[in-house]
Amino acid sequence: MAGCGSEEKAYRRFLELFLREMRPPLREDSPVPARPLSDSVVEDEVEGECLDLCLQHLCKYNCPFPLAAGLARGTADSVLQSDLSSCHLIKTTEDGTETETIPLIESVKLARLVFNKLCETCCVWLKVFPPRRRSQAYYETSIHAIKNMRRKMEDRHVIIPDFNALFNLQDQEEQAYFAVFDGHGGIDAATYAANHLHVNLVKQEMFSQDPAEALCQAFKRTDERFVQKASRETLRCGTTGVVTFLRGQTLYVAWLGDSQVMLVKKGQAVELMKPHKPDREDEKRRIEALGGCVIWFGTWRVNGSLSVSRAIGDSEHKPYICGDADHALFPLDGTEDYLILACDGFYDTVCPEEAVRVVSDHLQENNGDTAMVAHKLVASARDAGSSDNITVIVVFLRDPRAPPPSDEQQEEEEVEPDEEVEEEEEEEAMQGELVCQDGGGENGGKARSGWPLQQCSAPADLAYEERTDSFTDRTSLSTTGPDLTLTAGDCFCPTPSTSDLGLREEEEEEEEGVGCVPNLRFHPAVDAGWKQQLCSLSRDEERGGWTKSWSTGWRKSGAFESGPSAAAS
Repeated sequence: MAGCGSEEKAYRRFLELFLREMRPPLREDSPVPARPLSDSVVEDEVEGECLDLCLQHLCKYNCPFPLAAGLARGTADSVLQSDLSSCHLIKTTEDGTETETIPLIESVKLARLVFNKLCETCCVWLKVFPPRRRSQAYYETSIHAIKNMRRKMEDRHVIIPDFNALFNLQDQEEQAYFAVFDGHGGIDAATYAANHLHVNLVKQEMFSQDPAEALCQAFKRTDERFVQKASRETLRCGTTGVVTFLRGQTLYVAWLGDSQVMLVKKGQAVELMKPHKPDREDEKRRIEALGGCVIWFGTWRVNGSLSVSRAIGDSEHKPYICGDADHALFPLDGTEDYLILACDGFYDTVCPEEAVRVVSDHLQENNGDTAMVAHKLVASARDAGSSDNITVIVVFLRDPRAPPPSDEQQEEEEVEPDEEVEEEEEEEAMQGELVCQDGGGENGGKARSGWPLQQCSAPADLAYEERTDSFTDRTSLSTTGPDLTLTAGDCFCPTPSTSDLGLREEEEEEEEGVGCVPNLRFHPAVDAGWKQQLCSLSRDEERGGWTKSWSTGWRKSGAFESGPSAAAS
């Protein structure tokens, strides 16, 4: 009980500091804290845009994910219930004498409304804090992304450690969502998919009964909507994508194009999918049956242009480049080690066996510390000759510090323990809940011992022009715990102009004067099961860039109920 009270107190303190910095409300002539990439959206895209705006903005202030998810959900519900007519774009006829309202919403006006509603939700939560949801254990993750030798960064990645909290799903098994999108011809398609695919997933009728099919339908829906957007805005870009959705003890995978995910089980790589490339015989036959062709131009390409055969977007290459995703599902038995999601910039130069070796060597050399695993994998791809954008997400499915379970141990776990063993396990669980040292931790009431927890991340990469934070993990939210001792600390520094982002120096200088809420640092005096996640900047002298490294510890997650009632109460 004391831990819950301390958690609420810390969250209230964050809300106070956040509101002090925001200085609401924003007037019609007030600049928005972040400029949307697109000029307009349709009404069906409002929810995804709201969630992204809220989570990315809260991320800048080091908001813990459980709190950020609840605030984003409450804000989005409030916006969806609002009258959006004031945000509609006005179209003027050619003679200039008549105007008519078209079903498009101006992004800047929508953003201004979202930030005002976010502040209103924060004020409501300060007065009446919503009840807690059941805690969910988070997967431990390591993330790294670089622009590499390319002129622009067109990758986007998405991490939703608690899917139920973000969408206020009740009575559901634990669910988590991870995705990598590799754009080509521009960042619009990748950003769109990162903002909307998970929203389209929840809206599918078969989401509860058949997540795999729901994922494919979500890909199809996202592709159709982006093609419409591309037609309105004359966009000629596309994106590949791979999504992993974890529900309980089942892994669901869906993909388009050559972004891939690999499973490592008992130290061995397990193939989960086959990427969509023109050199696949079945893909070549499909394209030729539609009247297209696959020719060699440095590599096999569809109509001599694209080196992938399926993608979101690429409207001028439809139907040869289709948006029909493939899917697969895999039951998990507890012997799985981790997943590696990455774009083709990684998998084109690093084979599965080499990836396993890199991860294994790093864990052995660093006593199971996972903070820099993704950095090592990215470095291995670059050293192997990759010049493309590289994004890598490693999701650990079990405690990497614990020895792998043997077959005998699995058989023993299936046997019902006697009363003495049960008492010992209860005592160990209580100790793990109070003192989580050397990688031990409480697992949220699940039967998975030593469940590792992960850094929290927002659901989509920020695609705003003034974003200047570290490129290593553009979506991460800081981890906090129930007993936070607030201490003033330096805010996250804007990335220098020499970074992989390639941002202008004047943009950096503009951001330096912006104040922000001091980082929430905490000391586990009441509940040591919450451990600080350290965010540090390290200078990479060889490559002349800045990276943002994460040191992830053990933590219990406390998400919150949210929704229209929470925002309106």
